[in-house]
Amino acid sequence: MTDSSATALHRRAVVADAHNDLLCAVASRPSEDWASFFRSQWLPQLQAGGVDLQVLPVFIDDAYRPEGALRRTLRMIEAAHRLAEGNADAVGLCLSGGDIDRVIAEGRIALVLALEGMPGIADDVELLETVHRLGVRVGSVAHFGRSAFADGSGEDAAGSRLTRTGIRAVAEMERIGMIFDVSHLGAGGVDHVLELASRPVIATHSSARALFDHHRNLTDEQLAGIAMGGGVVCVNFFAPYLHADTHTLDVLVDHLEHAVSIAGIEHVGMGPDFVREVLEDTTAPCCVQDMVEGVPADRYLPGLEGPSGLPLVTEALLNRGWSEADILAVLGGNLQRLLRVELGRTVRS
Repeated sequence: MTDSSATALHRRAVVADAHNDLLCAVASRPSEDWASFFRSQWLPQLQAGGVDLQVLPVFIDDAYRPEGALRRTLRMIEAAHRLAEGNADAVGLCLSGGDIDRVIAEGRIALVLALEGMPGIADDVELLETVHRLGVRVGSVAHFGRSAFADGSGEDAAGSRLTRTGIRAVAEMERIGMIFDVSHLGAGGVDHVLELASRPVIATHSSARALFDHHRNLTDEQLAGIAMGGGVVCVNFFAPYLHADTHTLDVLVDHLEHAVSIAGIEHVGMGPDFVREVLEDTTAPCCVQDMVEGVPADRYLPGLEGPSGLPLVTEALLNRGWSEADILAVLGGNLQRLLRVELGRTVRS
């Protein structure tokens, strides 16, 4: 239970979540149930957490790769459009920063489509414009393993940078107005993107490697590089990426504070990566507690297993002595500002 001052501040804030895989759960249903399932299962949680801005990644499970990846990508994009159309009183799918501001001002939740890893694109860079036409505005080019664009963070031992196709993808995404997401990208790839990028990039769900040396986290140099380019680092809440053994709200705040100390208060946000319900919903019961890239998939921060717990973050930051202005920036103000300027902005704009 949050105290009254924290509750009031949280209600006043624009709360932005840069990464929630709920679309995987929605798209696993029959198409006629997409809108109603979202309304019954996810909308109440988002509203309880005060979420005003939600990035929806399109993540393709291994079972669909490679042959079914594009078909699954298109199905998930269609699911996003239909859940938005079927719940137009409560949410709106946004294509520009102006859309985001308008939807939030109307008291609805602004939704932004993202591609995670892009296995459906493979090496067809031209298809980036196709998915952009369908509403995708954020994209990462690798997951844990190797893609046509780059190596994911699970392949860091290879020491690789972007491929030629990956270099083309960076340029194409900048041209059409799709924001580049470095989360899950291998360390060499992140450094390469920061060398190439002429527009701000985002890390939708990455924490601080200085506090916990896991390949999914970013080094101080990378945190600073993202900030120098005008981007935002959205800290991941997934417990096994924050600490080996201690999984508490205080550890999450440690990562937020470290990111702020390196990147600056204007360049940090939240990328909770709430996966518990998605995994339970889409994975066979025997396998829910399996390992995800070497870490247990069933460990979560108490109270932060889903979006309804987000007010706890506001309370924890107040208890650490954060100013209200700084809390408002990290809860969502920074991400909203970035998307207001960059979302859908082409090089011709």
